[in-house]
Amino acid sequence: MAQADIRAARPLSPHLSVFRPLMTMVMSIVHRITGCGLYFGTLILAWWLLAIAAGPDAFFYASWFFSSWIGVLFLFVYTWILLHHMLGGIRHLYWDTGAGFDRASRNALAWATLIGSISLTIIVWIVGILVR
Repeated sequence: MAQADIRAARPLSPHLSVFRPLMTMVMSIVHRITGCGLYFGTLILAWWLLAIAAGPDAFFYASWFFSSWIGVLFLFVYTWILLHHMLGGIRHLYWDTGAGFDRASRNALAWATLIGSISLTIIVWIVGILVR
């Protein structure tokens, strides 16, 4: 069989256009994105820690950034990223036990991850504002 015949006989792999987005698929993609967001956010928080060690001038600029509207927005989004990724990790840990693979459980866990991360982020920020 010629090389061209072999390629023509292979089935094409289904692509995103074939599947409708499922909640578990979306949460898998978001889990990967939040993992990447943790790298960037942790670098920004490390800058803050280094600014504390570097002295008052460096700390002034870091404090200015984190007290600006963009800094507060960054911290809010970073809080959600951290909590969402943590809950997604707990969901995967639960799956590692071999449980929760039926359709209803998968969807319930995906929704619980999303709703839980949003709720926990709001709770953390309310508590943080009240304590401050």
